[in-house]
Amino acid sequence: MAATQSNMLPLGTIAPDFSLPDTISGKVCSLQDLKGRRGTLVMFICNHCPYVLHVRDQLIAIARHYAGEGIASIAISANDIGAYPQDGPDKMQAMMAAWGNPFAAYLYDESQAVAKAYQAACTPDFYLFDAGLACVYRGRLDGATPDNAVPVTGRELRDALESLLQGLPAVAGQVPSIGCNIKWKPE
Repeated sequence: MAATQSNMLPLGTIAPDFSLPDTISGKVCSLQDLKGRRGTLVMFICNHCPYVLHVRDQLIAIARHYAGEGIASIAISANDIGAYPQDGPDKMQAMMAAWGNPFAAYLYDESQAVAKAYQAACTPDFYLFDAGLACVYRGRLDGATPDNAVPVTGRELRDALESLLQGLPAVAGQVPSIGCNIKWKPE
């Protein structure tokens, strides 16, 4: 389990648009279809990553709570399923069913073009956008990892969500996320 840090997309960047298949509904969904009224959280995750599995309960709780506040949570997996078949769309759908389908969508980025557009590097990798789709947060959920004893609270992402909802400036001191590298296809 090699730890990789996120690339920290510049604040203010407009969310790259996409149209990807949703493994929950079976429909192709765009960012415009899924975005939230007050903001949008885009998360790059995958089924097998121990970092994602470690924070599972907070991902579900945050998505459910903030959906009621007008924030859409969109999960995307971009891993190479040739090398990691456990991250394939059928397994993504099964995982979301087991998690209670907490996200607006769990999209499959087969070409990996969307992950590259977002400069995603690891799972989990978090990007929070305001109602106009400008990036106001990118970084980690909190300081917890599978290798440390830090409690999983989601505090840093929750602080960013609360700042967004209160109309406050972007949270200062944003820290890169850390997780498994995205499993890129061979060039």
